[in-house]
Amino acid sequence: MNRILCTIIVAFLVILPTRIYANDAKWQRIFNGKNLDGWLPKIQGYPLGNNHLNTFIVEDGYLTVSYKNYERFDNKFGHLHYQTKLSQYRLRFSYRFIKQQLPDGPKWAYKNSGVMLHGQDPNTIKLNQSFPVSIEAQLLGADQGKTRTTMNICTPGTNVSINKTPTSTHCVYSNSFSYSGEQWVQVEVEVMGDEIVRHWVNGELVFEYTDLVLDPQEQYVDELITNRNNVALSSGYISLQSESHPIQFKDIELLDYNKAITTN
Repeated sequence: MNRILCTIIVAFLVILPTRIYANDAKWQRIFNGKNLDGWLPKIQGYPLGNNHLNTFIVEDGYLTVSYKNYERFDNKFGHLHYQTKLSQYRLRFSYRFIKQQLPDGPKWAYKNSGVMLHGQDPNTIKLNQSFPVSIEAQLLGADQGKTRTTMNICTPGTNVSINKTPTSTHCVYSNSFSYSGEQWVQVEVEVMGDEIVRHWVNGELVFEYTDLVLDPQEQYVDELITNRNNVALSSGYISLQSESHPIQFKDIELLDYNKAITTN
């Protein structure tokens, strides 16, 4: 009887399609540490591709949001967009806040940045639009002895469900520790279409949410909706923010699940 059962199991495994990830599921470095190849800046008030005052630079091998050429921030919110549209993937990198925020930067933007997930096509972003319609994995830094979590979620033009309950709250905090000073913090996200997103900080799961949708009530969203009966947000672009406080990124790597192939 055991021999028959083993034979059946083996036969089932032979005919079952096997999901194999391209390059043996190896991570791909999408920032080369030398230049911004593969990335495209969009800064409020300037056309796509204009890296106003060299906001995004490579410094000592790090992708750096720099304000050394700024006299004032003047609400010049910016995003550096990765060139490839994505749907199901993992993204990981390390970040650290450095130096001082520009004096006229918003108080809430102190040690504040983010990685935008499922963002709108950068070619559709308006000239004076502050943020792309997207899901933001928010990156925050804390002052010594203060509590301020990181890898929170904010939702410009979108909504999600938390614990299976839809929420329209713009920003919701994660369960992470607080990180002060200029220490490096390693973060990772897993995005599975419109179904679920998970956030990790230094290897610990700190947040997850589901049911990603566009919010038709929000500015800039209406013209992005192609089907009024389906506002699910299942794909888009990733981007890194510039919000008035200098920040550096390193070891930016991507594992694109959609590069997987199925064999028999």
